[in-house]
Amino acid sequence: MSVSQTSTKHRRPSKTSAPEYAEGGPAVVLVEPQMGENIGMVARAMLNCALTDLRLVAPRDGWPNDKAYKTASGADAVLDGARVYATTAEAVADLTHVYATTARARDMTKDVLTPRGAAAEMRALATEGGQSGILFGKEAVGLHNDDIALADSILMVPLNPGFTSLNLAQAVLLAGYEWFQAAVDRPGEVQEVRLDTRRATKEELVGLFEHLERELDDCGFLSVAAKRPTMVRNLRNMFQRARMTEQEVRTFRGVIAGLVRKRTGG
Repeated sequence: MSVSQTSTKHRRPSKTSAPEYAEGGPAVVLVEPQMGENIGMVARAMLNCALTDLRLVAPRDGWPNDKAYKTASGADAVLDGARVYATTAEAVADLTHVYATTARARDMTKDVLTPRGAAAEMRALATEGGQSGILFGKEAVGLHNDDIALADSILMVPLNPGFTSLNLAQAVLLAGYEWFQAAVDRPGEVQEVRLDTRRATKEELVGLFEHLERELDDCGFLSVAAKRPTMVRNLRNMFQRARMTEQEVRTFRGVIAGLVRKRTGG
């Protein structure tokens, strides 16, 4: 089953408009943000770095939120265009590469990049027509493991090992600054573009995951209930690292269907 997008946009009169060069940057996805004031400060940090795609997953205090506008310092255009989703999977469904921010290892095998390294990778992806996004967890506890399992890479900021605490807006600003600076450092950089296919979106990947997991449940591979969540996360992480194209996803789903027909005699 594919993930359905259930987003909403809330608009109010805006004091600012997004600059033309703001288009094309990574989406900033705030998962279960707890305070409107923090969302407003994130919007301010985003517009500093020419980012406008703000996505909110189940904000605790609802949306729209007047307190967010009070702390946005005029970055109303970002808040006006914010989209609200019920789940993280829905929020990233149209993206082709997702980075999860975390300050600690989560026992998952994923590439770990600094904001600078991620910015260079996102710029290269954009030249291929891909859309990236960065997940930020709620203020108190960060991201859930299941959210991180949806990501392709981990984004970690190298800071004082004895004190790595950042507030939400600071974390967004660090990632956004490196994205913005990457264009300043390398204007006109050209990357090879593949025309025969494209990177798979998260919606397409989740469809593959759910297809595979249904068949693994049916054949008994995931029959141990206590181990199933970890096994599912490990499988998803493995496929995330492959950075599959849309064609590869369709091919692999065909492989699964062929194996099922062979097993069942259908």
